[in-house]
Amino acid sequence: MRRRHVRTVRQMVPAGYSGDVHDGIAGFEMPDPDDVRRAADSLRLLADATRIKILYALLQGETNVACLAELVGSQPAAVSQHLAKLRLAGLVEGRREGTFVYYTAPDERVRRLLAEALGQPVGTA
Repeated sequence: MRRRHVRTVRQMVPAGYSGDVHDGIAGFEMPDPDDVRRAADSLRLLADATRIKILYALLQGETNVACLAELVGSQPAAVSQHLAKLRLAGLVEGRREGTFVYYTAPDERVRRLLAEALGQPVGTA
């Protein structure tokens, strides 16, 4: 088994440095651990090309699974599975009308995140 060499923070400090390894950052506070976990979960969900396409389409307006499947080039069952995960994470919302469920991505944070990731404006204002 190959051994890995792990450097500690002390080993990475330049020679002759006399201060503490971490003097702190004035006014810095880590976010709430639950917020960090939720952000990581949401970003993990967005690490999928089909889900990005689904969200991109939903940011253009409300639509149903059949239409989304055609737009993203996937099977309706697969799109439904993706939507279920996105809905549980709070990234999309569904509205039932008869036998159809119409989905939307109302969260402005999703719009801004996709716009930044894609390098272009996304959806309607």
